[in-house]
Amino acid sequence: MTPVPPPVLEISADQARRIALRAQGLLGAPDRRGGVAGVLRHLGAVQLDTISVLARSHELVPYARLGAVGRRTVEEAYWSGGRSFEYWSHAACVLPVEEWPHFAFRRRAFRTRPHWNHTLPDGAYDTVIKQLRAEGPLTATELGGAKNGGEWWDWSASKVAVERALMYGEVVCTERRGWKRVYDLAERAIPDALLHDDLDDAECLRRLVALAGGSLGIGTRADIADYHRLKAEEFDAVVADSGLVPVAVRGWAKPAWADPRALASEPRGRHRTTLLSPFDSLVWERARTERIFGFTHRLEAYVPRLKRVHGYFAMPLLAGGRLQGRVDPAREGTTLVARQVSLDGGKAVTPMAEALVEAASWVGCTAVRLEKVDAPELREPLMAEIARALS
Repeated sequence: MTPVPPPVLEISADQARRIALRAQGLLGAPDRRGGVAGVLRHLGAVQLDTISVLARSHELVPYARLGAVGRRTVEEAYWSGGRSFEYWSHAACVLPVEEWPHFAFRRRAFRTRPHWNHTLPDGAYDTVIKQLRAEGPLTATELGGAKNGGEWWDWSASKVAVERALMYGEVVCTERRGWKRVYDLAERAIPDALLHDDLDDAECLRRLVALAGGSLGIGTRADIADYHRLKAEEFDAVVADSGLVPVAVRGWAKPAWADPRALASEPRGRHRTTLLSPFDSLVWERARTERIFGFTHRLEAYVPRLKRVHGYFAMPLLAGGRLQGRVDPAREGTTLVARQVSLDGGKAVTPMAEALVEAASWVGCTAVRLEKVDAPELREPLMAEIARALS
């Protein structure tokens, strides 16, 4: 690890928490003029995931920051007008199209190594490219079918080929249609001024470290590297030239770096009360979430049902700038079902009720039904607050 220079200043853990909330768009007035596209530019990456409970995660992220923006509006903001593309960042993410050149280092890396142990028949790659040139944009199904008929990972030759072309950067995912990727040639989908891999790895990494620092506001080496899934040594190689400044946070065991803009003024403004996707960038790194909020968060969708503690898709409750509980939601017709609710004491009752009712309205539900409440003594107060919020 490269030696860390002395911090330019020392701040409290509470200041760091508020800096992080403002940087993530969850403290202060929401940028309604920028809308969903502004949220994407501000965060730099919005994670995609197949799970849909109230809505898909990439819809929940702008909802948490802007309120009840229409779900069609969300999709159009991401995919219309060539504003974005899907690629591998923190995971599969929607990314602002202007960041295309800065993922050249990853495209180059993909071109130099084998993938998934899939063999590709001779000519299959060229066939897919020719078909997209003649007919695109197309889904894998339209390219000849995504599966061979076996297990989930048993991809067809055309699916393997188009995914490889996506990783290499010859093909771009321009939207999701019925949750299927829609592929097009990069030469058509990416503006000419951005369609290049001219930047060397160091310049790409400097940009992504700076972007991550700006989106987080403040973070440790691991926090910032994890944002776009960079290696620790890649962070070390460029942080000195990234524009981020070293700071000390009282109570943090490790050094931190901050975006100078985040330090320029004291974070102030209204705190958003909302439910967060488990894939929201405020909470997607567990160690950071525990350090900043004292809140242990884990997605349990892939945990066997009997071993789950908080539920399949437990959504943290953000209120007053703190994580005050969580709920595992579901939908039954026009009823939002709170299958399991955990609250950080009585002070979380009203915020949870407000967040549930607002979320219900957003997804077209007119009623909220409580099932399990981890603290039984809070069940009746929560039901009363929900009834009040619905009235």
